[in-house]
Amino acid sequence: MRIVAERNAAPLVSGHGATDLGDLPEWDLTDLYASMDAPELKRDLQKAADDAIAFETQWKGKLAAEAQKGSEGKLGEALVAYEAIEELIGRIASYAGLVYAGNTADPQRAKLYGDVQEKMTDASAHLLFFALELNLIEDAHLIAALDADPAFGHYRPWVLDLRKDKPYQLEDRIEQLFHEKSITGRGAWNRLFDETMTDLRFDIDGEELSLEPTLNRLQDPNGEVRRKAAEALAKTFKENLRTFTLITNTLAKDKEISDRWRGFEDIADSRHLANRVERSVVDALASAVREAYPRLSHRYYAMKARWLGMETMNHWDRNAPLPETPQATIGWDQAKDTVLSAYGRFSPDMANIARTFFDRRWIDAPVRPGKAPGAFAHPTVPSAHPYVLLNYMGKPRDVMTLAHELGHGVHQVLAGGQGALMASTPLTLAETASVFGEMLTFRSLLDQTTDKRERKAMLAQKVEDMINTVVRQIAFYEFERKVHTERRNGELTSDRVGQFWLEVQSESLGPAIKLRDGYETFWTYIPHFIHSPFYVYAYAFGDCLVNSLYAVYQNAERGFQDKYFDMLRAGGTKHHSELLKPFGLDASDPGFWQIGLGVISNLIDELEALE
Repeated sequence: MRIVAERNAAPLVSGHGATDLGDLPEWDLTDLYASMDAPELKRDLQKAADDAIAFETQWKGKLAAEAQKGSEGKLGEALVAYEAIEELIGRIASYAGLVYAGNTADPQRAKLYGDVQEKMTDASAHLLFFALELNLIEDAHLIAALDADPAFGHYRPWVLDLRKDKPYQLEDRIEQLFHEKSITGRGAWNRLFDETMTDLRFDIDGEELSLEPTLNRLQDPNGEVRRKAAEALAKTFKENLRTFTLITNTLAKDKEISDRWRGFEDIADSRHLANRVERSVVDALASAVREAYPRLSHRYYAMKARWLGMETMNHWDRNAPLPETPQATIGWDQAKDTVLSAYGRFSPDMANIARTFFDRRWIDAPVRPGKAPGAFAHPTVPSAHPYVLLNYMGKPRDVMTLAHELGHGVHQVLAGGQGALMASTPLTLAETASVFGEMLTFRSLLDQTTDKRERKAMLAQKVEDMINTVVRQIAFYEFERKVHTERRNGELTSDRVGQFWLEVQSESLGPAIKLRDGYETFWTYIPHFIHSPFYVYAYAFGDCLVNSLYAVYQNAERGFQDKYFDMLRAGGTKHHSELLKPFGLDASDPGFWQIGLGVISNLIDELEALE
């Protein structure tokens, strides 16, 4: 999943494609279920419920005893059954989520999504005991069981990783209550945000636009078009500010309650635990990026202001194209060939996996009314395959987004061999393949460019994408820290949240960008703040990591591709330290982040030299 804030291009398509873009694909979800009323879906909904109840009946209260039976124990049998139910629930939930993302404004799709959420929450409630009970087994008995039972030992990485949650797990009944009430609590507020955002319309000279096309006008070459888009965004955000402030206050309080009951010390510790990354590593990353603001974003935006003939840029000029930037629309076939060619130069196997997404309609590309904004790659379940959602409008950034999401898709395909329990990776590592895919595509295009002006435009676009991915995402992280810290003292007003937003944006963007009236509301549309608190630092983590990884690739004589594929195939079975060791990289080393940030700084140096 990916959001680059204010990712912009002029709206070019509505519906099933347009002549300037070519034939844009829509995904085929029949590999999951034939339709919303398919008998197989109805059957599997019932099967998931029945299997979960049967599993609880068979295994609850018996795991500790099974662990003490050594090679005669049946913990492996239990885990195989548990994984099968999780896979089935995942298939059902994935289908409902993808159908809903295709048109969140459709009442029938919304009903299916809501009904499935409720039913799968009810079913999975019967599975909650399993992980909790496994963590109550004494360490010696658990290790002995892993050694004695090959079926159980297969899941060793998952079982040992699960132990990291042990200090924060609660009594079974409380866990069940938290789980079941999530539908009417956190989940309901998430859905309210999604449906409210989908329904928003932005009036530009009498034309009513949804969010994605409006954001994309912020990259129009005409400054007046950009200004009108920014003012339309601010106007509608202000009109809905009470709703978004209420959602933010409620979810921040919900998180505080959960963190307090579980015993997390820092407001972001639950995210660090989920990411299997140490707080000290994230703190070092955030500190390094903040210290780099002057030599990265401040320096670049001052240079861009000069290029545009401005003393300072308005906030709506931040992503304005340079005069050198080609304005031709990039058709879908050209975007496809560009990405597959770049992937193929790195590894034919990588290109072949990515090509499957096109050949088998695993991509949904057009902009449509009601369609979820942004872009994502959803892994679904290992017995099926990932799907990619885009809002493709034919701009260079859209091509990079395609490269990004296909990187996720390749990763998800390769990791699928680990099975439903061990395929998924922490967010910090999940961004590695996606950002690496972008880097491959960018470097491939840059190597083919000899025109000085075109090269400048490409370098500038890459620097801006890196600033969006590293600098702005750490600024988002700092914004969330301010909001969640202050929320512990009581409800926040819209003005207070807006003040926090302006503080972090001003600090990160620097004096070359003037934040005009209305920009204080632009925090409202960032979905990561709602769906996944503190997710955003994973983008900066992934970008800096990939910068270091790509440097290793450039200097490697042979064998890099094999090690890279091994890293992707590992899924969630290894800690980041284990995955990076074959490349000679260590994220716990304070100097590690300086390497990644240095890549961005060097690109800005190259742009200064071109001046």
